[in-house]
This record gives sequence, C-alpha cells and structure tokens, in this order.
Amino acid sequence: MSASAPSFVAPPTAPTAAVVETYQLTKTYRTGFWLNQMVTPLRQCDLAVQPGETFGLLGPNGAGKTTLLKLLLGIVRPTSGRGTLLGHPLGDRGVKHRIGYLPENPYFYDYLTGEELLAYTAGLFGLSATQRRQRIAELLDMVGLDAKAIAKKPLKKYSKGMLQRVGLAQALINDPEVVFLDEPMSGLDPMGRFRVREVILALKAKGKTIFFNSHVLADVETICDRVALLDQGELLCAGTLDELLGQSNQYQVSGRGGNLNILQQWITQLQFEQGLWHGTLNGAPHDFMSSLRGMGGTLVTMQLARPTLEDFFIERINQRREA
Repeated sequence: MSASAPSFVAPPTAPTAAVVETYQLTKTYRTGFWLNQMVTPLRQCDLAVQPGETFGLLGPNGAGKTTLLKLLLGIVRPTSGRGTLLGHPLGDRGVKHRIGYLPENPYFYDYLTGEELLAYTAGLFGLSATQRRQRIAELLDMVGLDAKAIAKKPLKKYSKGMLQRVGLAQALINDPEVVFLDEPMSGLDPMGRFRVREVILALKAKGKTIFFNSHVLADVETICDRVALLDQGELLCAGTLDELLGQSNQYQVSGRGGNLNILQQWITQLQFEQGLWHGTLNGAPHDFMSSLRGMGGTLVTMQLARPTLEDFFIERINQRREA
C-alpha cells in the first residue's frame, strides 16, 4: 500500500506594509511674545493607511489635520513619537519623488502661466522635454483645463477653481504612488467639486494611495475607503464607514407617483411631502423597483437607513466636548 502524497500547504501571506504609519506622534509649538506658552495641535496619534486606500481625515477647524499632514510630509518635525511613509522615517528625502502634495492654499508665482508652472514642476522631477509635453497634456485633460487657455493666461488671473485644478495637476506631475491633498474641495463651486472628485476617483481606480483632509463630508462619504476623526489634536476614531456608521439592511426611499395601496405594502411609515412620498422599504430593493416601474412611479432616492457621516461627525464632536 503506497503512502499518500503529502498535501501542499501554502505559506502564510506576509501582511502588506502600511504606506503611512504613526506611533504616538505629537507636535508642540512654543507661542506668545516670550515663547513661553505651549500649544499642542497633535497628541499621541496612532494611525495606519494601507496601499491603495483612499483615506479621509475629518475634523473641525483647528483640529490638527494640517499639522498631521505636514508631519507626514516632513515639512515639520514631531516633538515626540515617530512615523513612517512608504517604509521610510518621516522626513526622509528618499521618498519625495514618490509622493504628490496639494496644500490647502497653494501659492504659485503670479506671472507664470499654468503651462509654465507645470513645465517647471516636471523639470524638478527630471522629466525630459518630450515627457513633459505628454504628461502636461494628460493632466490638463484629467483636471478639465483648456491647454490653449492656460498657455497664455498668468496664474494671477485664474479663478479659485482653476488654481485648485492646476495645483492638483502639479501634485500629480511625477505620477506619485501617494497623493496628499489638504482641503482639495475648499472654495470650489459644485462643478469644481465634481471635477476634483472625479480626479480622485480616477486615481483610486489606478490603485494610488490618497490621503486627504476635507470639510465636505458628503464627498468624503462617497470617495473614501476609511476615515478618521480628529478633534483638538486627538484622534477620536478611525475605520470604514460600515464600522463607524454601522451596517443596515433597511433602505430609506423616496419617489413620486405610483399606486397608494401598493406603495403601502412596500413602504412602512409612508409619508407625503412637497409632492414626494418617503419611508422605509419593506422588501428587496430590486423587487420594489420592478413593482414601482410597473405602477408608473419614479424612484428619487434610495439609501441605507443609517446615520450620515455628518450626523456621526457632529455627534462624536459634541460627545467629546460635553464629557
């Protein structure tokens, strides 16, 4: 009787190294006329961002978001604690060519055109003349800017939205592995926000790691894989939206038209307001939509019956400040 062949057992997969990792990261500044007052915008921050994640950092004004971003980029040094970026200690020059950065209020030389700014930035990364032209054309198309218009107009004549999009293009000129965006939606009109959101989603589809601060919670909820909440220098929580907001199998729906008797079979707490009906769906969404089409109704919204990110944000901040 022959011995049976040993079964093959695959070796355990090594965990993927985090792109961003911090341990008890703290920053304290001296302030006041005699520099005898201490301000701590960031306290003992432990954070990890995985490769390919879109990570949103939330918090009210003065929470320490920009301080954390500057520490990660090596613009300022931590008072205590440590961290790594792409496996290198924070501030290591060896990773500069692998990252992109858009500050909240970018300042560019007023008399350069957008094309000149991008060509200059490309030159800093050693792109050849041919590579520059190709990369600039790609990025202008991505951010929705007309190449002919920006080739002639100096930056001082750009609108806020145009400056933000040129700034986003310069942050991507080196095709970075990790992109840091500080309030990328700040001051933009709805079309500008839409364009920036589409760029972030395109980068996400390419597997880029994106770390950004934002006050626009609806965009964060749409874009991010994970979010963290920072308040008064302290990291309150971090996780996926399901982890933070909870999971739900029920949907809140709204729409117009249809047959009242049939709607009452599908929707509990059915109410009517300003020509629309709304309530909680009782049944499978696909079956309900088929039934709704059959009775000539129109679905306006359908979303999981759980708190919004804005609700969660306000509740956690209030809880902390009332404690």
